Amino acid sequence: MSYSSRSALSLARFRGFEVTAVGSVTALRVSLWIVLAFLVLLPLGAVISLALTGNSWHEIINSSVLEATFNSVVSATVSAALAVLFGTLLAVLLHRTDIRGARFLRLLALSPMLVPPFVGAIAWLSLLGPTSALNNWWAGHFGSPLWNLYGADGVIFLLTLHSIPIAMIIVNQTLNRIPADLEQAARIAGANGIQTALHITIPLLWRAITAAFTLIAVSNLADFGIPAIIGLPERYQTLATTVYRYLQSATVVDPLATVATIGFVLLLLAVFGLVISFNRDSGNELDTSNARPAILSLGRWRNLTSLLTAILILAVTILPLCTLTVAALLPAPGVALTLDNISLDGFVKALTAPATMTGITNSLMLASLAAVICWILGLAVGTLVTRTRARSNRLLSTIALLPQAVPGLIIAVAWLLLAPMLGLINTPWIILLAYVTAFLSLVVQAVIAPLATTPNTAEDAARISGASPLRALWDISCRMAIPAATSGAILVALTAVRELTLSVLLLSPGSQTLGVVIFNLHQSGNYSASAALSVIVTIVGLLLLTVTVRGSKSLVK
Repeated sequence: MSYSSRSALSLARFRGFEVTAVGSVTALRVSLWIVLAFLVLLPLGAVISLALTGNSWHEIINSSVLEATFNSVVSATVSAALAVLFGTLLAVLLHRTDIRGARFLRLLALSPMLVPPFVGAIAWLSLLGPTSALNNWWAGHFGSPLWNLYGADGVIFLLTLHSIPIAMIIVNQTLNRIPADLEQAARIAGANGIQTALHITIPLLWRAITAAFTLIAVSNLADFGIPAIIGLPERYQTLATTVYRYLQSATVVDPLATVATIGFVLLLLAVFGLVISFNRDSGNELDTSNARPAILSLGRWRNLTSLLTAILILAVTILPLCTLTVAALLPAPGVALTLDNISLDGFVKALTAPATMTGITNSLMLASLAAVICWILGLAVGTLVTRTRARSNRLLSTIALLPQAVPGLIIAVAWLLLAPMLGLINTPWIILLAYVTAFLSLVVQAVIAPLATTPNTAEDAARISGASPLRALWDISCRMAIPAATSGAILVALTAVRELTLSVLLLSPGSQTLGVVIFNLHQSGNYSASAALSVIVTIVGLLLLTVTVRGSKSLVK
């Protein structure tokens, strides 16, 4: 065989190899499209379809649903506005001033994210409930309780507290990207630190403030735990608690069609908020600089500001957990804290309750499976959309990230509609599918962030060395993204193991989760047992997070 013939044969084989390799990437892309269509588009489509074709629109225009809609919108928007206000102030105060103990206060201010909202509600009830020690003492001296947490104001207060850390994180990300040259130019022009913050720093944070407000409002719009524990005793209904009531009591003719219609209304509200956020977020990107940001000196107010900030943060983070522990050690609410009354019966009841071990087992199993599935899918989607070129990449990533903008209530209703069609009704697997749909975006975001800013030089070198596109994706891109995907999967597990909204709406016999067990204990009047189990969940969550952080540091090193 001549040299030219061998060259032609080699070229033909190489081109065949390239076609096969590209075909493998295409097959992966098609597979991911099918999976995401099943996990995201099908559930949302089921809600929209049943809402538009059902005959339940008359059910949602009655006074109770309209009142619940009004309450949901008010509590979500007011709590989001307050959370953004205080979160922005704390972010600027703890990151751009010379306040004392800033690092410790930052960690402490973010700690409410580690506590499930419904557990936080139980903790605050132990401090400001109608029979709490503080309210009893205050009533004994002044004639009336200091503040009864039950009701609309309590719901807004707790939604705000649990949303402040989210606002702090979002605002701080933009705060670190504000060009320090602008602030230094303002100082050179004669502006003092406060004037610079008001006229330069705060205006440049507007995009982050808008994004934080939208994200928090959409999340709080469908929160179930806080309105159920704090609002229901005062007959304060939201859309989430109304859906729960319809599914549990079947007070309407067609509960599924009615809750699908309510879910559709929630979806419209969420989309409306996102559209407003998108229109406001059409400005130019901030350009960072190498100059260090100017630190605002608090001057003679430094010690007082540091003291007041520390007292405030400690009061809203540590104090409720301390009172929750006290409530777990007392036989009933309102009982005086004495050595004779302290008992571990609450912990014994919590750990020996028939549903507790079932809830723990189910939560660990479902959270672990959700983490593994999200790890695989998130790693594949994140790698594919950042390291390959295709017109469909943007749409694929958008679909994968879409559930983070959809209230969890809608996701629960969607899978509730699909459960009978899939033969998964009254099984825990429908909860698993809802977990994957709701939390997949956590891993996708974690993977996209580092890969989107990493050059493709390593993949190009692998291709030059003869690796196929699929092999280069696996050996180079995926391996680089594995630590980020693992961190995202751990976050999925920690979130799913204490989740309540999805689990309580998709509950079936034998599929109780840990969050549902705590909620049922509290609703049935076993306050010491629910407080004890809440303490255990909080401590275990903190320990797991500590181990995760240390493990991540060791991986980085």
